[in-house]
Amino acid sequence: MQGKRIAQSRVTMTQLMGPGSANTLGNVHGGLIMKLCDEAGGMAATKHAQRPAVTVAVDSMTFLSPVQIGNLLTVTAEVSWVGRTSMEVRVVVTAEQVLTGTVTHTNTAFFVYVALDEEGRPTPVPPLVLETAEEQASFERGAARQAHRLRQRHTL
Repeated sequence: MQGKRIAQSRVTMTQLMGPGSANTLGNVHGGLIMKLCDEAGGMAATKHAQRPAVTVAVDSMTFLSPVQIGNLLTVTAEVSWVGRTSMEVRVVVTAEQVLTGTVTHTNTAFFVYVALDEEGRPTPVPPLVLETAEEQASFERGAARQAHRLRQRHTL
């Protein structure tokens, strides 16, 4: 199976946050942001595998700052690690105050997806082609996170 570059999986979604997406304080609901992260992450995994991909795990998601009504929310996702059938996707969220141009990093999270075959069973995914030392280091951190996830799963 031929490998794929990280850039080939990259997905960027941008959406204006309106009043229907927020609470009475004008903060966008965290659940909506999580949903957008999962959608972008799932698309990145699907692009990499060229197969349907389903969410298996989400590492903790900590919101560093609120997203306000009127902000332009951008979610960027790309595959950061691959196993035999699973893929870790790094998802980064920013909020832009359009009138000032100020961009704030609101959170980063890691989602894990599994590619599925025609019968809905896990199926192998292409290896990840690492082109830079930074990508190699990111891949190694992803492998360590996956090993941690698997250890935790066996202790539950």
